[in-house]
Order: sequence, then structure tokens, then C-alpha cells
Amino acid sequence: MNIKEAIINFMEEQAYKPMNIRELEGIFSVTKAEAKDFKKVLDDLEKEGLVVKTRRKRYGIPDRMGLVTGKFQGHQKGYGFVIPENEGADVFVPSSYLNGAMNGDKVVVKITKMEDKGKKCEGEIIRVLERANKVVIGTFEDSTNFGFVVPEEKRIYQDIFIPKECRKNAQTGDVVVAEITEWPEKRRNPEGKIVNILGKKGEKGIDILTIIKKNNLPEEFPIKVQQYAENIPEEIPKEEYDRRTDLRNLLTVTIDGEDAKDLDDAISISKLPNGNYSLGVHIADVSNYVREKNPLDKEALKRGTSVYLIDRVIPMLPKKLSNGICSLNPNTDRLALSCLMEIDKTGKVVQHKVVESVIKSNERMTYTDVTKILRDKDAETMEKYSYLVDTFNLMEELCKILNKRRMTRGAIDFDFQECKIILDDLGVPVKIEPYERGISNRIIEEFMLVCNETIAEHMFWTNLPFVYRIHEDPDEEKLMHFNEFVHNLGYVIKWGQEVHPKALQDIIEKVKGKKEEIVVSTLLLRSMKQARYSSECVGHFGLAARYYCHFTSPIRRYPDLIIHRIIKEFINGRLTDNRIKTLVKEVDYAAKQSSEMERVAQDAEREVDDLKKAEYMSKRIGEEFEGIISSVTNFGMFVELPNTIEGLVHMSTLEDDYYVYDEKHLSLVGERNRNIYKLGDEIKIRVLKVDMFAHEIYFEVVREIDDEKNGD
Repeated sequence: MNIKEAIINFMEEQAYKPMNIRELEGIFSVTKAEAKDFKKVLDDLEKEGLVVKTRRKRYGIPDRMGLVTGKFQGHQKGYGFVIPENEGADVFVPSSYLNGAMNGDKVVVKITKMEDKGKKCEGEIIRVLERANKVVIGTFEDSTNFGFVVPEEKRIYQDIFIPKECRKNAQTGDVVVAEITEWPEKRRNPEGKIVNILGKKGEKGIDILTIIKKNNLPEEFPIKVQQYAENIPEEIPKEEYDRRTDLRNLLTVTIDGEDAKDLDDAISISKLPNGNYSLGVHIADVSNYVREKNPLDKEALKRGTSVYLIDRVIPMLPKKLSNGICSLNPNTDRLALSCLMEIDKTGKVVQHKVVESVIKSNERMTYTDVTKILRDKDAETMEKYSYLVDTFNLMEELCKILNKRRMTRGAIDFDFQECKIILDDLGVPVKIEPYERGISNRIIEEFMLVCNETIAEHMFWTNLPFVYRIHEDPDEEKLMHFNEFVHNLGYVIKWGQEVHPKALQDIIEKVKGKKEEIVVSTLLLRSMKQARYSSECVGHFGLAARYYCHFTSPIRRYPDLIIHRIIKEFINGRLTDNRIKTLVKEVDYAAKQSSEMERVAQDAEREVDDLKKAEYMSKRIGEEFEGIISSVTNFGMFVELPNTIEGLVHMSTLEDDYYVYDEKHLSLVGERNRNIYKLGDEIKIRVLKVDMFAHEIYFEVVREIDDEKNGD
């Protein structure tokens, strides 16, 4: 046991009372020569939030002292929440108890009030362990004696003061990067200096660049990483051909979106003499080039994922790999990791093997073209790809079998409309429409799912360290709330001691095509936990899968890359006991880091979408649209338009009556006229205004003269 573990174990003992450093040195027989190192160990434990030093300089474990270590999540109104590092309820922190903490900081919070009748427990931040915002992106405002930066991140609610001599010629309205020189204190704003001027607000590309900077997303690869990538040879060495399974004669295709350049999965399919299907899922062997701890690997782990922002991609790996050597481009020999499955008529994988392979994709297909062949029976496209038509028909056949098996098992298939935002050359949104999820998309989805499950189960039984994709059971309280809501709509959820995904899937099936479909799906999704990466295999609730992992996208996701390495070491018999010990730590860290970076990427992607939707609607003020009420709150209701854009009808704009929020039925009820606006209702709105700073869209209800007559 190392010294850190020994200290923590000692402090966790029931009889332990917080001690000062001298007393602890006595307990652990620390010599004079070791005192400095011992103090450093205690400092490290404190930095990690594993122990806490009181004002009287006594050390103890946070949990046993009514303290919680976690990440502070600010709110634009000044208060915030501490999200505990160890599983536990969030702690509400009023604005007067922040004591200089800023959004994202790692903090220690002292519990001042326990949870009571549905109210969250409250606390006061007593220490900031680690600062998250060394620099802040925002808009510069000048005034007579000083300037200040209004942060772009709404959750940083304080402006940053900039002394005159630190403004670096910034003008009012400039989007700037400010470095913080003095952290905030109880009643004092943070201070900083301008280190970079990005441009004027409103200039082309500045809006998305601001979001990139704000989320600390990397724009360029470090020179060292670029050079390393450039030095990778294009040719596959002879020894790789010799030692791998040659699958170049297999009829293989990639199916992706029109503008995809990082093609990491290819498919082959055939019917076996016994009537079963032979499905090959061939994934780019990125781990052959991105070896452990080389510069590419370190950078990929830091990034965790590629980020897709409408008109640009921030890739996890340099273009030389992501669009070049690793991309499964047609008619080119490529290294792959292939999962070859035999699947019976019920969709069960009866046998499989995983091999290192060399493949040669025959065609780079798009979702559009495959859908034209299968759904539209488009003569021209069928003629162009005549040699593949039978293959696609077979794919559709197997896709339906796999989907049926998954649905029977109880997987929850949310059919939410994703949106496609089309920008012109100046980056202005000209069209926003729902993204079509055609048969071709479903084929790839089903094949990737069955492959991911097969790999996860295969590796689970080896008992080796591995990164799983997990989705824990839903929050019980939220689920009860959902149950109550659907009960009021006349639906019954069947569940016993614990809820099975099948029971929830039944509800989704029942509301399909009805006006409450979006509402029920949205509410159910909100009751769910977020999927994440973990070294523990606890299953995937939403997919109703006991084993699940991400294996199919190593060009753009780090977990896929690390598990490729583990699989290859396993199939080549290279896993020693020492190596397994090392992997345990690496897998834990990769799972945590990848989950965090996935959240950052999702936030940035959502924010860019919201920004462009707001910009699109800002040109349509006064126009009228039909929509559906997608959410009801105590301050108004959100309305979603057919093009997926959502806006708020604020309670204050409902001038025909006083409206009361009915939480139980998720509706607004007029006190006098008993008019009801409820979730799922169709409604006509007018675009009232758009707040471009907050990316928020506001609507007002259009009252038809006919409606008024009918209401009389």
C-alpha cells in the first residue's frame, strides 16, 4: 500500500479525529529528512480533494466533516451548484456563499442545510482547489477609468475588470481573450488583462470562433503532433500484409453522409448456405498508427473526440490520418480490425471472430444514394450501382431482423428529428430543416450496434480492463413524475420492483404518430441518465443491452481507439500481468476523460446550432408559423416548429387572461376563460424577438379571429 492510501485509510477509521501535520508525522514515524516529502503528499491529497485542511490546519476526510468535493456549475443569476465527484446529490450554493468560486472550478463545499421536502441541500464554498478559467472569452466594453469584459459563458456571471494599462488597444465591441490576473473575492470582481483580440462582434466566423475559444477547444495541432503525423509512411509494409487476414476480395462498401471525409467503418454481407447471414463490420485500424503514448495518442486523449460544428470539424486526429491513411477510401488497401459475425434468422449472433485485416472498399456510398436504391427504386442510381443492388437488399433484410430483435428485447428508440443547418459562403444560415433518417442510416445504425454489443460481450468474458459504454437505470423520482404525467394522458406503464426498458418502449410505441409523441419522448428522455464511458460493465438501459461498448469510430472517439489496442494485444497474446495492471489505470482515466470531453463537444455543438437557429429567426421577426407546444414551465411554454427550431412564449405575453402553471398536467390554465395550453398542443405563433447574445428566440401566440368567435 502506498503512503497516500495509508493516510486515507487511517483518516477513514471511526476513531480518527482531525490532526495537524506534527501529529500525523508522529503516527507515520516521519523522520526529519522525510518531512518535506510527507508535507507534499498531504498537499497533493488536498489538491485532489481527497483530504481537507481546516482553518486550524487539521487534516480530515471531506465526507466525515460535512464537506463535499466537486465541480462548481455557475448560473447567470449568480448562484450555482456543486456536482460531487463521488455519486451524490448536487449542492445548491446561494450567490452570497460562492466566496470567489467561478464556473467549472473544483471546490470544497460545506453543507449548511440538509435536503428537506424536495429542496436541495445547501452549502457554502470554503475552498477553491483548482481554477477552471485561466482565460475568459468575452466582449470588451470601455469606460472612463477602466474597461471590462462581459464573458461569453453565461455561467460566469461576473464581468472581468481590465485596468487601462492592460487593455491592449481593445475597443468597445471587440471579442477578446482576457487572462485572469486576480481571482474574484467575496464582493470583488475578477481582474484581468487582454491577451488577444479576435475581431469585432458580428464579423464573419467570429461567432463560431468565440464558442470554440470559450469551450477551450483546440484549433490547431501542436507542431510536434503535425510533424509526427506527416512522417507516417503512406504504404502498408509487407509484414503487415503477411501477418493479417486478407479480406480484399470481399465485396465491401462504406456508407456515410455526403460531406464525411473520415470514413471509419465499412460493411460486407452475404447469405450462407445454411440460410444465416455473414456480416462483416470492418473498422479502420487507427491503433496501428496511433501507438500508445506517442504524440498523436497524447493529443487524441486530450481531445477525447472530434467536434462537428456545422461548417467545420475539430478533429481528434490530424487530417493526414483522419481523412487520409486511416480513412477507408474506395479502391485503396487499408488496415482494419474486422468483426466477422454469423447471424441467424432471428438476429442472434451465433458465432463471431475478430481479426486484424487488410480490406479494400469497393465503393464510397452515401446515405442518399442507398436510400434512393432501396426506398425510391430510383432507376438511374440503381443502374449506376447495379452490381451492389442485391447487397443493399440483403442489408435491408438483415437490418429489419436486427431491429425487430432489439425492439422485442425492449430497446427504446427515440425518433427525434435532428436538424440540418445550411450556411451560405458568409456563414449565414439560409435553410434549416429536419435531417432525414432513411433506411440507409438505419442499416448502418443496426450493424454498428450489433457489432458493438458483440465486441463488448466478447471482451467482458476475458475479464480484462476495458472501456464500456454504459447507461444506468433512470432516476426513480423523475420516472415517477413521468409515470404520473403519462397516466394523466391515459397511458399505463407496467413495472414491478424495477422498471424494464420494455415498459417504457411500449409507451413510445403507443404514442407514435400522435400529437403527444414529441412531448412523451422528450419527457422520458429527461428522466433518463446520460450515457457515459466506464471501466465497469453495468449494461446499457436505453438499448436494453447487457454488454455495450464503442468500437466502430476510432478516428473520432478515443474510447474506440484504446479498446482496439486492448483487443489487438489480447488476440496476439501480448497481455502480461504487468501490462494488465497498467491498463486498469489507463482505462479508468480514458473513460473519465472521454466522458468529460464528450460533454464539452455536445455543449459546443448544441451552442453553435442554437446560435445559427437564433440568427436564422432574427431575419423572420413578425412572421407566423405553426408549431407544437414542446415544454411547459412556470414562466411560459416552449413551442417547436417543424424545422426543429424552438422558441419561448413568455407568460407575460399571454394577455387575454392570467395563466396558472399546472405542474401535474404540464399545462397553463387561464383563470377566467379556462383556456388551456398543454404539452403536445398544436399552436400558431408569431416571431416576437431574438436575443442574439443569449441565442434565445421568443414567440407570441397568434389569436385567430375565428378562435375568438368560437370562444364567445
